[in-house]
Amino acid sequence: MDLKDATLMLLSEADGHPAVTSLAKSAYDQLTRGEEVDYRLLDELIGEASGKGVLRALHARYSPAAYEAIIMPILAEIGRQKPVRPRRRPDGGDPEADPLRASVWLPL
Repeated sequence: MDLKDATLMLLSEADGHPAVTSLAKSAYDQLTRGEEVDYRLLDELIGEASGKGVLRALHARYSPAAYEAIIMPILAEIGRQKPVRPRRRPDGGDPEADPLRASVWLPL
C-alpha cells in the first residue's frame, strides 16, 4: 500500500471524527494532485487518529498485516521527513568533561 492509499483508508475509516476526516482528506487531496505532504500534517493525522480511537478501531477490524499496511506508509513518510533533534549533552557541551573530546588524556 502506498501513502495515498493509506490516507484514503484512514479517511474512509474516520466516520464520526471530523478532525481526523479533515486531516486525512487534506493529505489525500495533496497526494492526488501529485504534491508532497508535509510530515507535520501526517504526524497530526496519526495523533488525532490515535486520540480519537480510529487506530484502535483499525487494529480491531483488520488483521495485524493489514493494519501495518495501512499505518506504515504514513509512519515511514513521517520518519523520512521529520528532522532529528540533536542530542543534548549532559555536560553542557564542555569538551573537557567528555574523555573522547578532552584535550589531555588521563590514564585510568
